[in-house]
Amino acid sequence: MSRSRNGGAKAPTQRQLRMGELLRHVLAEVIARGSFRDPVLADSGITITEVRTSPDLKNATVFVTPLGGGDMSTVVKALNNASGFLKAHVAKSIEARAVPNLSFKPDVSFANAERIEALLAKDRD
Repeated sequence: MSRSRNGGAKAPTQRQLRMGELLRHVLAEVIARGSFRDPVLADSGITITEVRTSPDLKNATVFVTPLGGGDMSTVVKALNNASGFLKAHVAKSIEARAVPNLSFKPDVSFANAERIEALLAKDRD
């Protein structure tokens, strides 16, 4: 049995990618409506950058970033608290056997890209 060089991790399947994009669109629509009781979520703009689903499609990790550079940890905590509410709205919007459990994590890729860009710019000078 051969193992890949990246620790046995496989690339996501078409099914996982399709479900991830579907979830991203539905969650973005629900969040844009802003019908939350939590004032942190009602008052902040949130961007969903990526959704990664597990191979069995039972779990999904949603990467988010607040618009305008708000407090990311507060927003992520509030979204994780509202995951049941969001899952119910997703269940109404998509046709699937089961709706994945949602967990929210901060997307730090933009901060990493800015840091790398700053290092490259510093190297040019």
